[in-house]
Amino acid sequence: MAFDGNEGQQITLEQGGDFTARYRAANPNAIKGVFFGRNHIEKILAQGDCKGLRFYFAKGTDEIPTLVMVGADSNENDMLNVIVEFAYRCPDNCSTVNLLNSDPIPDKR
Repeated sequence: MAFDGNEGQQITLEQGGDFTARYRAANPNAIKGVFFGRNHIEKILAQGDCKGLRFYFAKGTDEIPTLVMVGADSNENDMLNVIVEFAYRCPDNCSTVNLLNSDPIPDKR
């Protein structure tokens, strides 16, 4: 199979909230997420034949979990010219409370 740029599926906020809540319940002290700036994402996506982003689970030198981000081409291969880490972690750089990051899950009304 070759990547065409349509991999993945958009989900609802409720589905995302369910997925992230289950992760938080199983990993109560873990990093909830990371943020990468648009300029780094655009630099990766601007590489010729880049069809999307691949994220590798990693640990920084501080032993805190993070993600390493690279592009992937149509042959499903990593594009190694631009590799990004040093993401802003949540916590401490979190969104306001919502279904994706809250403990406990807020009332949906």
